[in-house]
Amino acid sequence: MNAHPINRRQFVKRTVFAAGALSFPFVATRNVLGANEKLNIAGIGVGGKGASDVANVDNENIYALCDVDETNAAGCFQKYPQAKRFKDFRVMLEKEGRNIDAVTVSTPDHMHAPAALMAMKMGKHVYCQKPLTHTVHEARQMAETARKRKIASQMGNQGHCNPATRRLVELIQAGVLGDVNEIHVWTDRPNNWWPQGVNRPRETPPVPPTLDWDLWLGVAPRRPYHPSYVPFKWRGFWDFGTGALGDMACHCMDLAFFSLKLGAPTSVEARSSEVNSETAPLWSIITYEFPSRDGRPPVKMTWYDGGKRPSADLVKDTEVSDNGIILIGRKDTLYVPNYWGAGKFLSGAKAEDFKSISEMLPRPPGFERNHHQEWLDACKGGPKALSNFDYAGPMTEAVLLGNVALRAGGKILWDAANLKVTNLREANRYLRAKYRKGWDV
Repeated sequence: MNAHPINRRQFVKRTVFAAGALSFPFVATRNVLGANEKLNIAGIGVGGKGASDVANVDNENIYALCDVDETNAAGCFQKYPQAKRFKDFRVMLEKEGRNIDAVTVSTPDHMHAPAALMAMKMGKHVYCQKPLTHTVHEARQMAETARKRKIASQMGNQGHCNPATRRLVELIQAGVLGDVNEIHVWTDRPNNWWPQGVNRPRETPPVPPTLDWDLWLGVAPRRPYHPSYVPFKWRGFWDFGTGALGDMACHCMDLAFFSLKLGAPTSVEARSSEVNSETAPLWSIITYEFPSRDGRPPVKMTWYDGGKRPSADLVKDTEVSDNGIILIGRKDTLYVPNYWGAGKFLSGAKAEDFKSISEMLPRPPGFERNHHQEWLDACKGGPKALSNFDYAGPMTEAVLLGNVALRAGGKILWDAANLKVTNLREANRYLRAKYRKGWDV
């Protein structure tokens, strides 16, 4: 790893982290680039999914790479030998900030906001993986900061860029389903993906020499290392992840938020297997109530995970898939048996039957790499990427309220304007996290 003239403790002392606020001054980047000039991009968290996020923007200049786990990130480090290497994103941004135009953030959930907010407050464009944040409060901060700093942003729910998804959005908004007032959304997670409904491991094996465990913990409370967390199975642990809901709802619910402009729910109610203080439950069924908006009727949306699914009667003779969404309207029902792509109208209609309905949304030629390309184009002054933080922030707030209801153990009534639960005071403690000293956001 690149050496730095100060150690991490000295670094923290001389930055505003020690003062308890992530309020870095704006750092001017290079002049606005033309469409054919290359951005200098830094990747934060470049093992696993982070490696593919970097690969999807490597038509630009991969300037710096940061990861706390040398083994997990080895493939990405080897692929881009010219990139400067770091373990601590704070050191990277402080040292190289003037040379970096944009960053990708692909860390575990609990480090999304700390990394992205620091970058945005320094004037860097940000692509951040889903769920956008670990907490509801962070999601509000992310949207507000991107807006204030005029940052080009995009959340990593790549199905948002799928041409078939965008066509369904146009058809739904044109009224082919009629008024939609009921939605069912589900995922096969966490079964066979990562553990939930478990307690903290008791063993304390040694930390691998290639992992900086303290940096991996970041904002999270201190605890001993265990391979149950790193590199992937952290998702079920409340201190690090957001469970099945956080992992998949920003995919599976996207069509509903995109087409119906759902906004904030008024209430959220959860049923589940036992919820403990360490991990998300084995399964959950969560009901969201959304109010009427812009002439559209109220919507009830039900989320299922951990093997729970909606009734097969809702899709007639079709088998219910592992992941999907059903939108029930007064004219027709749409079943999409995945978290992006083509759907099935239960009336027998097909998307191509509606040629008279104009295409209004941009059509990238693909969807995964081109979801990143939308963001890159926005970084260079093009149109906003469509899953920018003004869209992704409010959707993430709504998604994560499901976890608040799970942990609070009752129905919550939501005051979005004031960012608080109004009926269960104790639920408000789950809206934000208490960060370790030196990591306050």
